[in-house]
Amino acid sequence: MENFLRAELVNWLRTDPGLASINAIEEEAPVSASAPWLGIAASASTDWGTKDRPGREVRIAIELESRADEPEADGPLLSAIESRVLDLPPFHSGFELASIRFLRARSEERAGNLRGSLLEFRFRIFAPLP
Repeated sequence: MENFLRAELVNWLRTDPGLASINAIEEEAPVSASAPWLGIAASASTDWGTKDRPGREVRIAIELESRADEPEADGPLLSAIESRVLDLPPFHSGFELASIRFLRARSEERAGNLRGSLLEFRFRIFAPLP
């Protein structure tokens, strides 16, 4: 289920016109893309099933790498990413979404005028009904 969620999340982010300024949105850090790019930095899942339905709690960290001189420069873009993630529809072919919660964020200045920002979310999902 985690792999279905990762793929759907990337596709969902790619289809948002508000994120069109991002050069690449990938399931991992892109091999060759100039900033800004967005990728899944990490994910992990644990059991979150019920007696009659398998489920997972999946934590996904999404990384935005950008070129910015000021820490607040990425604020609007990070808000747009967060809003889009939280609006992921509930029903998909590989899973059913029960809830999404924003957990934490962090930002850092990197060499070469780059800035890295990480957004972490918790997704609770069920296997699709037969």
